[in-house]
Amino acid sequence: MRLSRKSEYALLALIDLARQHEKNEVSKIVEVAERNDIPKKYLEQIFLQLKGAGYVRSIRGAQGGYELAKKPDEITLAEIIRLIDGPLASVGSASLYYFEHTPIEKNEKLLRVFKEIRDMVSEKLENLTLSQFV
Repeated sequence: MRLSRKSEYALLALIDLARQHEKNEVSKIVEVAERNDIPKKYLEQIFLQLKGAGYVRSIRGAQGGYELAKKPDEITLAEIIRLIDGPLASVGSASLYYFEHTPIEKNEKLLRVFKEIRDMVSEKLENLTLSQFV
């Protein structure tokens, strides 16, 4: 598994919002972008995707901005990575959620190795929430 830059930015931005959540504050995109060295235009696209999936919500008005739509301890790293990058498995035929036939499945022992790797990565990321990085 390899994280895309978009996924890295999404995680950093959500952790930033989790910090603001503790203070009961909302953040403007430009603030999150500056604090995390993320291009503002790119972050706007990421927030649209996160908003559509129900992870962030926008608040209108002069004091508006973005905030988490869920509690930080209810959002796992695995959820966000799957949303942005797709499967955690490095091989399509080892994926639980995005299965596709691949040549590796012809070798059962090799496929088993990739499934074990998927399970280890998935278990770790499913048990890590945003609140653990605040």
